[in-house]
Amino acid sequence: MNKLPVLRESDIASLIYIIRGEKVMLDADIARLYNVETRILKQAVRRNLSRFPDDFMFELSNQEFGILRSQFVTSSWGGARYLPMAFTEQGVAMLSSVLRSKTAVQVNIAILRTFVKLRQLIQGHKDLYEKIEKLEQKYDDQFKIVFTALRQMLREKNEPRQKVGFKLSNE
Repeated sequence: MNKLPVLRESDIASLIYIIRGEKVMLDADIARLYNVETRILKQAVRRNLSRFPDDFMFELSNQEFGILRSQFVTSSWGGARYLPMAFTEQGVAMLSSVLRSKTAVQVNIAILRTFVKLRQLIQGHKDLYEKIEKLEQKYDDQFKIVFTALRQMLREKNEPRQKVGFKLSNE
């Protein structure tokens, strides 16, 4: 029997974005977790579109997609022909009725547990979350470069650097 890889909440949480004020996961990330091709996931959703109202799933606009791509140093999107689909927590739950493999069911459970933990975390720090949201909205354009640089620095490996300075002759 094939054993599924352990999905850590932190790995799943890193795939949750806030788009249009909603916490969402993108089709390509979900497909990768489900171990299916993105086109297969999209086909299943399109065949069952009535199960995915706008508050469950929406397609990103060209502008949203451009902003999202600019946040990644190297694009893992390749040459996407269609705009990505974004799934809310309810949309992810609905995916389990469309994709019924054992992998999909187990991944769905892990994803939904992560959404719940994030909601609990946010509720515990609601005042801080609201302040951060307001700051991001207010200064987003001004600090977009700073946020992008910080994200890039966080992704870089912490490699030891050569020391800079002078050596005293008695050392």
